[in-house]
Amino acid sequence: MDSARKGSDEQPTPAGPRDLLDASTDAAAVVAADGVVIGWTRGAEELLGYPAQEVVGGSAARLLAMPGDPARVAGVADRCRAGMGWSGLIPVRHRDGRSLDVDLRVSACFRIGEGDCFLLSAREQRPQWTVGQSVLDGFLTRSPVGMAVMDTQLRYVWLNDTLERFGGVPREQRLGRRLSELLPGLQAETIEGLMRKVLTTGVPVTDYEYVGWSWADPHRQHAYSTSFFPLVDAENSVTGVCYMVLDVTERWNARQLLSMVNEAGTRIGTTLDVLRTAQELADFAVPRFADFVVVDLLEPVLSTEGHGAWLTDAGPAPATPTMQRAGLSSVREGCPEAVARVGERVDFLPPSHDARLFIDGEPILIPVLDPSDDLWMAEQPARAASIREFGLHSLISVPMHARNTALGLTTFIRSLNPVSFQPDDVLLARELVARAALCVDNARRYTREHTAAVTLQRSLLPQALTGGTALEVASFYQPADPTGGVGGDWFDVIPLSGARVALVVGDVVGHGTTAAATMGRLRTAVQTLADMEMPPDELLAHLDDLVLRLSEAKTDDEAAVQSATAFVGATCLYAVYDPVRRRCTMARAGHPPPVVITPDGQVSFPELPAGPPLGLGGLAFEATEIELAENSLLGLYTDGLVEGADRDMERGMFRLGDALARSASDLTTLCASAVRQLVPVPQPDDIALLLARTHGLGADHVASWDVPADPAAVADIRARATRRVAEWGLDDLAMTTELIVSELVTNAIRHAAPPIRLRLLRDARLTCEVADASSTAPRLRHARSMDEGGRGLFLVAQLTHRWGARYTADGKIIWAEQEIP
Repeated sequence: MDSARKGSDEQPTPAGPRDLLDASTDAAAVVAADGVVIGWTRGAEELLGYPAQEVVGGSAARLLAMPGDPARVAGVADRCRAGMGWSGLIPVRHRDGRSLDVDLRVSACFRIGEGDCFLLSAREQRPQWTVGQSVLDGFLTRSPVGMAVMDTQLRYVWLNDTLERFGGVPREQRLGRRLSELLPGLQAETIEGLMRKVLTTGVPVTDYEYVGWSWADPHRQHAYSTSFFPLVDAENSVTGVCYMVLDVTERWNARQLLSMVNEAGTRIGTTLDVLRTAQELADFAVPRFADFVVVDLLEPVLSTEGHGAWLTDAGPAPATPTMQRAGLSSVREGCPEAVARVGERVDFLPPSHDARLFIDGEPILIPVLDPSDDLWMAEQPARAASIREFGLHSLISVPMHARNTALGLTTFIRSLNPVSFQPDDVLLARELVARAALCVDNARRYTREHTAAVTLQRSLLPQALTGGTALEVASFYQPADPTGGVGGDWFDVIPLSGARVALVVGDVVGHGTTAAATMGRLRTAVQTLADMEMPPDELLAHLDDLVLRLSEAKTDDEAAVQSATAFVGATCLYAVYDPVRRRCTMARAGHPPPVVITPDGQVSFPELPAGPPLGLGGLAFEATEIELAENSLLGLYTDGLVEGADRDMERGMFRLGDALARSASDLTTLCASAVRQLVPVPQPDDIALLLARTHGLGADHVASWDVPADPAAVADIRARATRRVAEWGLDDLAMTTELIVSELVTNAIRHAAPPIRLRLLRDARLTCEVADASSTAPRLRHARSMDEGGRGLFLVAQLTHRWGARYTADGKIIWAEQEIP
């Protein structure tokens, strides 16, 4: 303050009204109930000259330039504990010895820890400006700004009357409790998050606006503007947070009213239906703008193929345009003014205009309609009679254009409204028609894109599924209803080595051709990664990288840019079933968990780690392994099947489990009936359901032997394998099996590390597997004519249907499959 900066012999400089009303330089201190100073601000240091380290921890009595008055102090304390506060003129002593008269204000009592505390604020008395005691009393407690002090645990320790009135919760119920416990309708969790941020960073947050309900007015939503700032002690440690709140409901409502100027943008074009959009334009304009409105569209716009109309820069238009009535509305019931009804052909153009009107695109204003005009009588006699009968007196016709394409004509007419259309009305009519024209063109283009997307999507989905002898599979796919757009749901069944089968289901974010095309890319990527024998968690990690690259792809073509940026991610569930072990390993990326129905009808949803959706990047995926009993039912699905009308995923999953638990020997029938039961009407999202009934590979189909790390053991192992193949009745494969076993086992003994194990599987194919503890995969070589070796794997590749390698936790497995005659 000025007096604190001047010498003891100088008089304070008179302050203007603005200085007296500015509380930013007030001296403030926090005093405990026993009179010990526990908080000291820079303003207090400037006023009295004492630094914080000389005052904090000492008695506040030594700062007074007057004899002690315990009774008065006790009375002030009682008044503050009652929530009323106190203010008055007190002489205090400056550090240099002189006495100062200050206006002292003491806040209502609040608690820090276990003790009562008081907030004191003071400024040197200015004789030029006198503030009434009632104003000082209400500085904090009756301020129009709601204020509160929270401790570090975000519990109330003090609040003023205004805040108590805003929330409708009595002060006694607030103290010691958190905002989220008292006012859950006020975005309490978000507000507490902001306060925690202030406590952590020490940086204030100002003018945060939000809406919600309070107990003070539970039937009306209010808007509030809130600011938060930290409370700091002498050591610059944050001891709490203070927030101030204003009710800005009126300001908020004013902004909402201004936004209603764009109401036409929300009322017109609510669907991707051309006729519905035209009718919405007519209904919106009547009666607020016109008494009678007709919307006529060129017939190509309404064609089933969705191709439209004339390009406005493609040369002269046809002499007589063919249009169809698409929308009709009137203040008179039944629209008696109309010469043509919705769906009928029309050729109306205001005389004396021709089809050039569509090319020029300029609105036509006829402020006064004259039914006796020769042009009207000659060109539009039926409409001239209607004008005369119903008193139609003013007209605006606006051609509908969008993206350089002529779409139709909209005509606004007044009859009961005696005010004729004026030039300013043309601007509004043009804007209404422009909005509707864009929506009509979007619907026209959407029809074409939707047809192409459906065709593309169906061509990318698997045409036939097979799970071999390990799984009996069935699927059901239902596209979204036309207004929702084609989605990116997909599913697949992929045979793997070792009689294993992979099941995958996914859902690409978005709709349309982009989603369908991206679905195809992801499905191809999953098949490629599955052929590389990746475990589920690693496969999803690689798929996540692919989605990131797709999302970040840049191009100079504007349409391609919009297409690329529309794709932002996908969800996926990938599972691998091993019929030998009867175990299924699964991982998911933001996708709903699978459903499992045991042979006795028990329904469960395995608790798999959720995993992040594909496209976020940098986050790990986890795999979980479960055991499946013989004839268990495993169901993979997309969220469109279980969301339902109530958007409750958990209830939808329960309904799905109940539908699948019903006995049905035919999976295809069960699949279709479950979808019809859960989704009886078209939904705005695609639906995919993949069912698999598990079968184990019995011991009589599997043979395995441990192989000593000795070349001499190859002959014995080869003989055992040959005998087992003969026992299975596969004599035609004995010779090739002998060669394959000899080559793979010899390579493992020479180049790999023990333990080594040979396994034969008789499934849809005959599989030979050699496992070892090495992580080095073999490489197919093309030996030269003079080389003594290097031809073994080449022969294996020629004699088998396919061969490859997959890695395990203990090493790798080299496998080769032969077709069974």
